[in-house]
Amino acid sequence: MARTRARALNFPFPQDAPAPDSAPLEAIRRFLPYLWPADDPGLRRRAVIAFALLVAQKIVAVTIPLLFGRAVDVVSGGEFTILALFAVLGWYAVARLLQQVFDELKHFVFARVAQRAIRNLALRTFRHMHQLSLAFHLDRQTGGLSRVIERGTKSVEMLLTMAIFHILPTLLEMVMVCGILWVVFDWRYAAAALVTVGGYAAYTVAVTEWRIKFRRRMNESDQRAMSHAVDSLLNFETVKYFNAEEEEARRYDSAMREYEDAAVKNRTSLSLLNIGQGVIIALGLIVMMMMAGADVLHKGRTAGDFVVVNSYLIHLYLPLNFLGSVYREIRQALIDREKMFVMLDAPADRNASGARPLRAGPGAVEFRDVHFGYGRGSVLRGASFRVAGGKKIAVVGPSGAGKSTVARLLFRFYRPERGAIFIDGQDLSECEASSIRSAIGVVPQEPVLFNDTIRRNIAYAKPGASDLEVERAAKAAAIHDFVAGLPEGYDTVVGERGLKLSGGEKQRVAIARAILKDPELFVFDEATSALDTRTEREIQQALNDISRGRTTIVVAHRLSTIVDADEIAVLSGGQIAERGSHRELLAMRGIYAAMWERQKRGEDGDPSENRMM
Repeated sequence: MARTRARALNFPFPQDAPAPDSAPLEAIRRFLPYLWPADDPGLRRRAVIAFALLVAQKIVAVTIPLLFGRAVDVVSGGEFTILALFAVLGWYAVARLLQQVFDELKHFVFARVAQRAIRNLALRTFRHMHQLSLAFHLDRQTGGLSRVIERGTKSVEMLLTMAIFHILPTLLEMVMVCGILWVVFDWRYAAAALVTVGGYAAYTVAVTEWRIKFRRRMNESDQRAMSHAVDSLLNFETVKYFNAEEEEARRYDSAMREYEDAAVKNRTSLSLLNIGQGVIIALGLIVMMMMAGADVLHKGRTAGDFVVVNSYLIHLYLPLNFLGSVYREIRQALIDREKMFVMLDAPADRNASGARPLRAGPGAVEFRDVHFGYGRGSVLRGASFRVAGGKKIAVVGPSGAGKSTVARLLFRFYRPERGAIFIDGQDLSECEASSIRSAIGVVPQEPVLFNDTIRRNIAYAKPGASDLEVERAAKAAAIHDFVAGLPEGYDTVVGERGLKLSGGEKQRVAIARAILKDPELFVFDEATSALDTRTEREIQQALNDISRGRTTIVVAHRLSTIVDADEIAVLSGGQIAERGSHRELLAMRGIYAAMWERQKRGEDGDPSENRMM
């Protein structure tokens, strides 16, 4: 079943509504296992040391204004001496140095923890993507999916950096500064600082929450644009065939226009946020400096005390101003990672409880009353057939009859809605999927190769295969002479999806890959559909040689390729309408005989064309 899908990723929540787990506390809960790995005590020790350095840095930081104020008093007071000034300034310099040293040591120690957390999350995402069902991957676009993963991974790094190195230290510093203002001066200073901080935080949260919808729209339009760009480039030849460059550019520009509008609104609303934050900080600064000035004039406070208050205000408001930006970045990062975590929560195609490995055997295959559809009507409606171990069966039928669906169900890419499939009497629904796929070698109708060398593409079936094994498989697939004649031989890179090779060459590489796997059971899904007549005969002979004595299921449209099959099953209306050898089916003068006559007369078009099922 060859399909080209053009639908974007559809995730189960409204576009403008926050995802259920986008709250910061929920995000932290999901990240903690990566920051505090149970199986790595070394990383946990690093995390503890980094936190201790963070606390030490902030303790040193809050003493700096006091030392500076004392230096002002020494200079302006009657007790001024060079020795006293040097002592105070010396401690001031040491405190400045220690603050920087502790800060750098904190990053030095924590770097491994943060990067390991990002790596483990990225690896989990990558593994999960390969565990999702084929239906999920048929409904997604590669460009949009890669964009989701890219933004999600970067957002994790942003959240770790901002939460651990900015929010936590700033909150700790605020508590320390307010405590010092209360103890050294009086409660009014602490109250004024808290009111200013509270007002700033409330305003920042309110406006940032309002701005979230603009960021989410940016992400949606950016994802659509990237999905279309990647899809268009992957289908570069089709675009050229239909002279559709301008149409592709128009669609891309339409998505980018949406992104432009959302980005403008996002930026202008940011200016509004920054202005409001500046006003709140300025008002708080004026109030506290007026209080400090009045105390200097009327309560005997020193000039150093006035400087200390000002220094603490600057010390407090500078990180507070940055905290506003941090909160915005965190909220945006939470939005960026929404879809990645929704994707991680998507149910994987898991084995049934108690599933066991498929036991090796002669390879007898049975479809027993199998019903299946793709959500748009049934394709198979009670299909039943059996092939004995070591025998060859061909599955034929008109386009859309469900021929390739049989192969997909056998690989357990999908599960039957009703009925069961057996290999050597073992129900595949009760077996581990990996063991099923290890036992089957497939040559698909449309082979897609990795953008790597021919050697690596053939050896993909058997990691660690020697060069001799690869070349032996290539010879069996009648492609060795072609590869050997290339300037770089087996080290020739085939390009994106193998586009540097012809259709027949790609098909032969796929056949060599299946030969190298050396499985118990072969599935040939239109394996020679892209080959010329001469090469088809060579490949057909090679396929017959490698599959001799092994169970073989051939999905075919070109009937001339399966006349030697032990049995031919004709699919029609979702069921096996006819069964028998080539001669027996011709004698029935039914569906198979009619298909044979049409192909002999050439009335059925090009039998190598792509089929939907």
